[in-house]
Amino acid sequence: MIWYGKESRVDGLERTTINPEQCGGRPCIRGMRIRVSDVLDLACVQYAARPTAPDLGATTA
Repeated sequence: MIWYGKESRVDGLERTTINPEQCGGRPCIRGMRIRVSDVLDLACVQYAARPTAPDLGATTA
């Protein structure tokens, strides 16, 4: 982690910053007040909403 004044950046994640005065010190997208956890939560919800198998209709035996 590298500190730049009040902000720090996580090594390898140039778009992520941590500022103790912004969003309770949680990691955010640089220059925005969008928390990384919010982005990951949205991605998980969309991934979970995808169907796991194609709809084959009613099966008959």
